Amino acid sequence: MRGGRVAVPVGTPRRAPAPERVRTWVPDGPLDLGLVLGPLRRGPGDPTFRALPDGSVWRASLTPAGPGTLRVTQRAGEVRGQAWGPGADWLLEHLPQLLGAADDPSAFVPRHRLLALTRHRRPGLRLTRTGLVLESLIPSILEQKVTTGEAYRAWRLLVRKYGEPAPGPAPERMSVMPAPRTWALIPSWEWHRAGVDDKRASTVLRAVRVAARLEEAVGMPPEAARARWELVPGIGPWTSAETVQRTHGAPDAVTVGDLHLPGIVGWALAGDRHADDSVMLELLEPYAGQRHRAARLILLSGRVPERRAPRMPYGDIGRL
Repeated sequence: MRGGRVAVPVGTPRRAPAPERVRTWVPDGPLDLGLVLGPLRRGPGDPTFRALPDGSVWRASLTPAGPGTLRVTQRAGEVRGQAWGPGADWLLEHLPQLLGAADDPSAFVPRHRLLALTRHRRPGLRLTRTGLVLESLIPSILEQKVTTGEAYRAWRLLVRKYGEPAPGPAPERMSVMPAPRTWALIPSWEWHRAGVDDKRASTVLRAVRVAARLEEAVGMPPEAARARWELVPGIGPWTSAETVQRTHGAPDAVTVGDLHLPGIVGWALAGDRHADDSVMLELLEPYAGQRHRAARLILLSGRVPERRAPRMPYGDIGRL
């Protein structure tokens, strides 16, 4: 998951009931659904995301028009989107952006052999653009200062309990994330049972109270959007970068403040496993304008330093 790729098997298409809405789209270059949509999945049990053995990728989203379910398949270079629910038209309208139509991979010029090889091996990498803020912002807040396993568990439990079933013939147990008002009404003890401490829960509550203003930022340049989001106490550069990478497909929004990324970048580009944010930014400076893409390629390369310490212990405050 660090590289942001989901395995999408190529198999025999399974029959699905006739969809309410259908759209086909032909990308102008290679496209790997698993690479493009992988960063949107929050763990293997994410109720809003599913990749099936028939090669289809399903997403359940809360759009400005209401809840919707999207099924995406790719055959012979053509992408087919099927959508259900009140948000179906919105999802299909934004399907090309979701699959990286607004991204320009040719703008990236590799200056390191590792990046050149990884780009050659992963020609289908494009940066997704969802156009939806809260569905990326809230799970990013849940990931603050905890292990990914803890954050994925919290997202899974809260969405399944307070979200609504995904419209249409979605796979079993798929859910649309709760509306802002529903997030605001979740009792304090349910946050605790999901393993979310008061600091992260309070940040989510502050964000959903101004949800409309935060969603408006999808029409702003990435830096302006991040500045607006960071006005909410508890949302800092790490959270805003993780969000804008998904909402805007921002190619230069490199994540700072991450526990592991500086060491991975430092090891891959300079053999320095102890690199900090300043060293990482210095190493990525030749890729100004494309630093997030460079970091994605490094993560996808598999060149990471060997672990020298035990994994961070898993903590479940819901048991306290």
